[in-house]
Amino acid sequence: MADTLEFNEIYQEVKGSMNDGRLRLSRQGVIFKNSKTGKVDNIQASELAEGVWRRVALGHGLKLLTKNGHVYKYDGFRESEFDKLSDFFKAHYCLELAEKDLCVKGWNWGTVRFGGQLLSFDIGEQPVFEIPLSNVSQCTTGKNEVTLEFHQNDDAEVSLMEVRFYVPPTQEDGVDPVEAFAQNVLSKADVIQATGDAICIFRELQCLTPRGRYDIRIYPTFLHLHGKTFDYKIPYTTVLRLFLLPHKDQRQMFFVISLDPPIKQGQTRYHFLILLFSKDEDISLTLNMNEEEVEKRFEGRLTKNMSGSLYEMVSRVMKALVNRKITVPGNFQGHSGAQCITCSYKASSGLLYPLERGFIYVHKPPVHIRFDEISFVNFARGTTTTRSFDFEIETKQGTQYTFSSIEREEYGKLFDFVNAKKLNIKNRGLKEGMKQSYDEYADSDEDQHDAYLERMKEEGKIREENANDSSDGSGEETDESFNPGEEDDDVAEEFDSNASASSSSGDGDSDRDDKKPAKKAKIVKDRKPRKKQPESKKGKDPNAPKRPMSAYMLWLNASREKIKSDHPGISITDLSKKAGELWKAMSKEKKEEWDRKAEDARRDYEKAMKEYSVGSKADSHRGERSKKKKKKQEKQLKGKGDKKGATSKSSSSKSPAKGMSDSFKSKEFVSSDESSSAESKKEDSEDEGAASPPPSSEDSASGSD
Repeated sequence: MADTLEFNEIYQEVKGSMNDGRLRLSRQGVIFKNSKTGKVDNIQASELAEGVWRRVALGHGLKLLTKNGHVYKYDGFRESEFDKLSDFFKAHYCLELAEKDLCVKGWNWGTVRFGGQLLSFDIGEQPVFEIPLSNVSQCTTGKNEVTLEFHQNDDAEVSLMEVRFYVPPTQEDGVDPVEAFAQNVLSKADVIQATGDAICIFRELQCLTPRGRYDIRIYPTFLHLHGKTFDYKIPYTTVLRLFLLPHKDQRQMFFVISLDPPIKQGQTRYHFLILLFSKDEDISLTLNMNEEEVEKRFEGRLTKNMSGSLYEMVSRVMKALVNRKITVPGNFQGHSGAQCITCSYKASSGLLYPLERGFIYVHKPPVHIRFDEISFVNFARGTTTTRSFDFEIETKQGTQYTFSSIEREEYGKLFDFVNAKKLNIKNRGLKEGMKQSYDEYADSDEDQHDAYLERMKEEGKIREENANDSSDGSGEETDESFNPGEEDDDVAEEFDSNASASSSSGDGDSDRDDKKPAKKAKIVKDRKPRKKQPESKKGKDPNAPKRPMSAYMLWLNASREKIKSDHPGISITDLSKKAGELWKAMSKEKKEEWDRKAEDARRDYEKAMKEYSVGSKADSHRGERSKKKKKKQEKQLKGKGDKKGATSKSSSSKSPAKGMSDSFKSKEFVSSDESSSAESKKEDSEDEGAASPPPSSEDSASGSD
């Protein structure tokens, strides 16, 4: 048989509420750990007196009774687990796990039995219901009637607040059954009565939650806060933990008392009681007990007369009465040397203390998060400023806490602490919701060197230089592509097409020829480069020289492997950030060395760019000439067809009366036109190095006419 049994999703009934957690049974005893508060109930095997198995609302339950009268109830078991539990109890605890069913007859009369901390209402031998007397807050009596009032349960939607018992009169003399019933209840109930004198009183202590100044009266079983407006009575059984935390200014101390259930004021619940002390304030304290009682009760932890700092006296007395250790910050030290980190939670600023087993935030609202309930933590980039970051914690229950506005200098210390505690660090920077904050952070980082921004600036400068060079080069290219012969040819063709309608003299035509080509040449010169500029930007020439890198990028390429070896597993983002820090901290002399290398690279690039631009211009000129040649040939063929049509039309429209004069003018005009066009064609063919097509037989016949 196994030495231990473990059960998850088990519910413990405590003061009317069902708290889930984990139950573990071992040879030494029974241990239950509350998932919500982390509180551990430990029952030694030697203290167990009885074990009862029964059917309850949540399946099956286990009720354990101890020899000192305490009762523990655990629900959520399956019916099939009874045999396993029964064998375990027999083997390790020497107890029979008895099966007892609850009575469901529905009767409302029966017998009340008091056993330890439990009031049981039975019908015959079967219990109908049981009331833990620790749930009772008040007990009042009337004629043949006893009324029990209960503590309100904040976690339950519906709470039982009152039960009344009718107690019939008896014939026995001298015994009042109503008073006997009430005394049995009050002896075990959680009823706070300020009877007797307080052990000690602390006057006018500054309390942050609940806010105000309170007199704290220390009683043997509870703590009494007496203020000008409100009073609070806090049983020591409700105290979970004690914390003593130094303030960041090193002149004040926080004393934090964690409570479950919390103290209430209207609808407000205070899970933490926070006191603020000055380190300079001293006190002399005398306990309201004689020395023998002090020695017997506190076993040397307290003495009748004590003196010291006020916060030391309060914490020392509370530790002795509550019997719990005081938690102090561990070995964590922030950037400023303090044991805490300044941050904001929700709308208020406060202090976050990394402890040995959790985090605690003070003071508004106070938050305590244990390491064992943390699912993961995350370091997020601040959305409003570049000088801070956010620290996010998500629990296994899905609750998320975000501590914002943490100084950037605290990042390294906090990251090392979290890493040493082996907490799961989740990088949420790749998620869709974090992309925007990441980009804003990268763009707005003014103090730290930004590699991407530096590279963009360098490329912008190079683009401006290239734009200036290309504007100069495009002007030269346009001037070179200007061909007067081509423009003369265009004007001659335009003049030929309007030959029959023209009545101006040769001199006037020649003057018009001089003006029109200038305008047309200007249009050609301006428009052609504009059409071809976007085409050149469409694709990047792979043969073009690569732009030179900045001094920082040259240094980063040379130092990247060293940074990776010094920081194994570093991400690309963190590597850029680390490189920026190293570059920023580099001396001026070392930076000048890389500046010289960048300047040499820039000169080499400019030289290579000039050679590349000369070669590309020559290629573009050759392409332009071939295109212009083809276009010119098409225009010549089109012009000849137009001239043929115009000649045939003019010959058919000649009249016999004016034949001699008209034929003379036409012959002179056509022959001069052919001679001029032939001369221009000859010049063009000599300029371009290509022969133009010979004139057709029809053209020569019209010329002879």
